[in-house]
Amino acid sequence: MDPDVAQLVREERLLEAARLAAGRGDARTASLLYERACAFGDAAGEALRAGDAPRALELAVDAGEDELAERAVALVAVDAAASDGVAARLTARGRHGWAARVLEACGRTHDAAAAWERAGGAMRAAELLERAGDPAGAARVLQSALRHDPGAWPAAAALGALLARFGKSEAAVRVLQRIPHDAPARRGALVSLADCLERLGLASAAVDAAAELAALGGAPAPAAPAERADAVHSRLFGRYDVVREVASSPSARVLECLDAVRGERVAVKVFASWNAQGTGRDALARFEREVRAMRALDHPNVVPLRDFVPEGPAIVLAWMAGGTLERMLAATGALAPARAVEIATGVLAALGDAHRLGILHRDVKPGNVLFDEAGGARLGDFGVAHLGDVSTTATAGVFGTLAYMSPEQREGRPATARSDLYSVGVMLREMLTGERPVPGQAPRRKPSDAHRELDDRHDAFVARLTSLEPDARPCDAFDARATLASLPWPATVDAAASAGPRSDRRSSAAPGVGRLEMRLDGGVVDLWTGRRVERVPLSPGALARARAFALADHPALQPVLRVDRDDDAVWLEAPRGRPLDRALTPEERARLGAALDALHAAGGVHGRVDAAHVVVDDDAGAQLRFEAAAEPTATADRDHLALARL
Repeated sequence: MDPDVAQLVREERLLEAARLAAGRGDARTASLLYERACAFGDAAGEALRAGDAPRALELAVDAGEDELAERAVALVAVDAAASDGVAARLTARGRHGWAARVLEACGRTHDAAAAWERAGGAMRAAELLERAGDPAGAARVLQSALRHDPGAWPAAAALGALLARFGKSEAAVRVLQRIPHDAPARRGALVSLADCLERLGLASAAVDAAAELAALGGAPAPAAPAERADAVHSRLFGRYDVVREVASSPSARVLECLDAVRGERVAVKVFASWNAQGTGRDALARFEREVRAMRALDHPNVVPLRDFVPEGPAIVLAWMAGGTLERMLAATGALAPARAVEIATGVLAALGDAHRLGILHRDVKPGNVLFDEAGGARLGDFGVAHLGDVSTTATAGVFGTLAYMSPEQREGRPATARSDLYSVGVMLREMLTGERPVPGQAPRRKPSDAHRELDDRHDAFVARLTSLEPDARPCDAFDARATLASLPWPATVDAAASAGPRSDRRSSAAPGVGRLEMRLDGGVVDLWTGRRVERVPLSPGALARARAFALADHPALQPVLRVDRDDDAVWLEAPRGRPLDRALTPEERARLGAALDALHAAGGVHGRVDAAHVVVDDDAGAQLRFEAAAEPTATADRDHLALARL
């Protein structure tokens, strides 16, 4: 090291030492000194001058120097070994978008697509996969994005356009028609929708779609390249790089951020409404209550508090990658009873600890139940919480969400620990029945109406939790949790959850009169749709597997058409083609692999991937047949191993 530079370092004058080293041509030393002084942008620039592109890239990403990072990416991509290490380190720190850019620059398309998908860039991932000749993989990515967020209309438009390009007009129409008329993505979707309707011979509908498109200004111009998923717009409080705004209210904003110090994704909740008088002051008081409540609670079912920033004021919470229960219910409807109870017991465990510390939540609802990456339920948003003696009067006023709020809170009477239990009971009933609660209206269905394996014991306990009289509810959260755990809860979803009250009618020996017709060749045709139908006996296992097939919705999986409770059967579309009697081609193997990926993502496994369960059609391609009987040892890995042997 230059003696003058060394002297400045000994005097802790790091920035001066770095500038002197840079001026004297020692870029490597200058970079190290700038990094020690936390001047990451300057450190990145000097690292690039020194020829250390991998280090320059990581420093530039930390500094939010996007242009410098882009230059470094181009240099890193030249060295395959270096690019692997950089991409791995960026991935480990949650910088999936930048890892994707490195992998993409190296030509590793599938790895880049996977990184983009982790970064939330489903559109870019799908574009790369389609360009690489893997449209099935592109469709899977977009379908996964829609399962994660059913309101992701740009992804729906992209999926519809993809299906249309590959001749899947019926499937494209099903996707595109769901896009609301007022969604910005509707205009682009209408281009593909009108074309598909025309191809299907639905001339009148095609004319209507074309007219709607003309009213919106015609086909949109080609979109500009999408901004990368983890683009940094600003840095908060010196360390939190803003990715996007997640939610906002008159009193606070919630931002998804990257913590530059810990290298992890966090949620930063910034108080946004200060006023010395009136509602601003009240909102700030609620915000401060949330901070005190979160500090007091250290429970595995409570969203962890990472930091409190007084100058915001703001609180920093662990990022919950699994979304909210509200979004889960919107996407799936009723849950399997065992899963519903797992979520409810987690919330009750958190409330039990909170109540023990004198904290009432007072706003328990699906939007405040979040899931971590492992699917564990965590209770958040203690902004309405009242700290102190839980027996004191804490009038709810306008706080809480009406449908989940206890009767005593709606009437302005004191809230107690049993008020929180009422909210949990309403949530549990919604998870079991799929019926959204309506304030002031009695529920139409009991849990046993929605699932034939539930009975009066389950109905009675849910009714006890949601009793109008607080004294009739369990005495505390721990008592409620113990009672839930003492009852048997099946782990499969019963289609009755969406089919109305249970029927006691027994199965018939023949298809229902008027809809199914037996043909001379022994096949069965649905006269309503003209489709050839296979019927599989209905059982809890078959129902669970049929649900996974339906959620996967992949063209290489045998379509599930209907669950017929009167006939105790699952209806499947009879596959076209011939049984597999040769080795699969690479294209067929890739298609079936994508189908298995979609099935596994939907929570199912096949377990019988063999020649007897594969049919091949010259027009439709290879398809996996449905199998009602589950193999006890079936796993996703074994499915792929079995496919590799075909």
